[in-house]
Amino acid sequence: MKTFAGISHEYSDRDNSSVFLQSIPYDGTSTWGKGADKGYQAFMDAAENMELYDIETDSEVYRQGIHVLEQLKGFESPEAMFEATYKNTRALLDEDKFLTFFGGEHSISIGIIKAFYEKYDKLTVLQIDAHADLRPSYGGTLYNHACAMYDASKNCNLIQVGIRSMDISEKEHVDSFKCYFAHEMIHGKSWMQESIDQMTQNVYISFDLDAFDPSIMSATGTPEPGGLSWYTTLEYLYKVFMERNVVGFDIVELAPIENLHAPQFLVAKLYYKMLSYKFHG
Repeated sequence: MKTFAGISHEYSDRDNSSVFLQSIPYDGTSTWGKGADKGYQAFMDAAENMELYDIETDSEVYRQGIHVLEQLKGFESPEAMFEATYKNTRALLDEDKFLTFFGGEHSISIGIIKAFYEKYDKLTVLQIDAHADLRPSYGGTLYNHACAMYDASKNCNLIQVGIRSMDISEKEHVDSFKCYFAHEMIHGKSWMQESIDQMTQNVYISFDLDAFDPSIMSATGTPEPGGLSWYTTLEYLYKVFMERNVVGFDIVELAPIENLHAPQFLVAKLYYKMLSYKFHG
């Protein structure tokens, strides 16, 4: 099996690795731009062309060991996808590894987060996203990408960052004190510490790539103007990792554009940065 970034088997062996990377290339409920099922392969190809020394943390985090798991795929329905990701995550949580997940579209997060909040009491879910994703159901299912955070909002301490698109029906499910809208975030950086202060000790991060501005991340199914910049995002993530115990994360919604390599290279760097922050120091 292909290793992350082409690292040697010394650093990708299952038993010796500190990190598991689980791909779930599911794109069954996306309603506009398709292609998130192809995101993982583009991400892995880009990672092979990335330098593995991180200047900011003065580290080579791949030496912690990154093991690529067999992909979860072939689901017949959103319900089947939810059940499979939930059961798979519960099993993985029995192992002493740092779990990372790669979509696919955002519906993959529902089962993953459920498994995490059943393991970690008073779990915070940090959603970095353009969309609120708080519909109780959509398209005839509870497990649509538009519902990605509804269950988390009822069972976790949900913090939403970067939101700039939602349906009016979602307003009743938004906690206005824990939702940081993009048009408010442009007035300064106080939102960073304010949101972190609202987090419990254990934090799971769900990162939808459309949180970024389309000028740097165009390869998503529903790009929204007015998104996050690269260094603002890294500054925030660094603070989260330093001040809280991040117990796992997912990255979703990469829909590659043919002959455009920059988006997937950004995602490879984002994934590696998040690992570098997790193991820094």
